[in-house]
Amino acid sequence: MANPGYGKRSTPDQHRRTAHDFAHLPPREAAIAAYVDRLPDGADISVKTLAKHLPYGQCALRTALNDLQRAGHLRRGREHLADSGSRRWITRSWWSRTPRADDWWTAFTRGAVPDPEQPPDRVRPTRTRAHILLAALGRTAPALSLSQADCAALAPLLTEWFARGVSDEYALQALTSGLPAPVHHPAALLRKRLTDKLPPEPVRPPARPPLRILECAKCGAPGRPEALPGGICGACRGERAPSDSSTPLSPSEVRSRVAEIRGAMNQRRERTPA
Repeated sequence: MANPGYGKRSTPDQHRRTAHDFAHLPPREAAIAAYVDRLPDGADISVKTLAKHLPYGQCALRTALNDLQRAGHLRRGREHLADSGSRRWITRSWWSRTPRADDWWTAFTRGAVPDPEQPPDRVRPTRTRAHILLAALGRTAPALSLSQADCAALAPLLTEWFARGVSDEYALQALTSGLPAPVHHPAALLRKRLTDKLPPEPVRPPARPPLRILECAKCGAPGRPEALPGGICGACRGERAPSDSSTPLSPSEVRSRVAEIRGAMNQRRERTPA
């Protein structure tokens, strides 16, 4: 596993795992992709670490990872959480079992693709926080002792208080202070107080997406390519219109693009003098 905050990070909305996920890739790239896909999030997928566990050298792994990036499965870049209060940029490696087009990764960089980090499902308690507080009111004010049915009926009203940031102490004080004598109907009195004394909903600023700078899958240019002095590909220069970001590349399109890129690289090597 990598250090906390680094390592593999899976993208959202991926297809379910099947035995033919990487059939469109060459055998070596398909084997490496299948291995990386089964690693948990946070695993170290650097070239040096993969070379210790796979039967390939570092040069072969570096070439394979570049091919996986061109095929839309991998993106490497940097991320800065806008609300973290730190100026550090963290190196990230995003992985997608589903091949993604360049415009999908562009939308992901802008935060247009949701990237929630949901905690695993937890077993909910049999009684909610609101139910427990209402059931315990009789200990503070015996006149407000409630039945099981009364607690269940009033709990949604008190839950709305908690959703607005109210503490248990505040709710207890608001419900038990200034009680009339005697209290004939505790449930009716609490319902009126929960309704009339409902605190205002706090104004929450909209969550800002994390700042990301991803490498181009073709030329490796990070960030805003137009700001670089040269060496960028045609897609970075805007010579190609983006396709539909919601549609992943088909296997035939991935094979065609990989073959096209490899052919261009071979021609470039042949024209380069020794």
